[in-house]
Amino acid sequence: MAEFISHSPAETGSLGERWGRAAQRGLVVGLSGDLGAGKTQFVKGLARGLGITARVHSPTFTLVNEYGGGRLRLFHLDLYRLETRGQMVSAGLEEFLQPDGVTVIEWAERWINCGLRIADCGLFKQANIDIVGETERRIIYDDFGA
Repeated sequence: MAEFISHSPAETGSLGERWGRAAQRGLVVGLSGDLGAGKTQFVKGLARGLGITARVHSPTFTLVNEYGGGRLRLFHLDLYRLETRGQMVSAGLEEFLQPDGVTVIEWAERWINCGLRIADCGLFKQANIDIVGETERRIIYDDFGA
């Protein structure tokens, strides 16, 4: 695990951008952190790293946003509103564990806490974003050279 201290949303996005540039087809990224920690900022950067120019926003109410136009498709999931295994399975989210592109799951701990296994997808990386101060974040993540 690696640690990065971000001092701004732009720095959080820059780490995501490095992940996007290094991402391979089939990558699944699990993001954890409190509301306002910067998970969506990280995803915005990851999208930039993939070459996606579309406006990226949190799919809290739609559950999944899909973005194309980059070197790989991005599937952005948000589990904030889902609480049970049944809700996640009935939403059909398991199909995103073998993406033809890259999947990012915000609130990934909810998936794991419901007994579903993200790590079975093959190429799985995770990052936890902790709020340290008003703009400062501690990001602990799987380092894969990004």
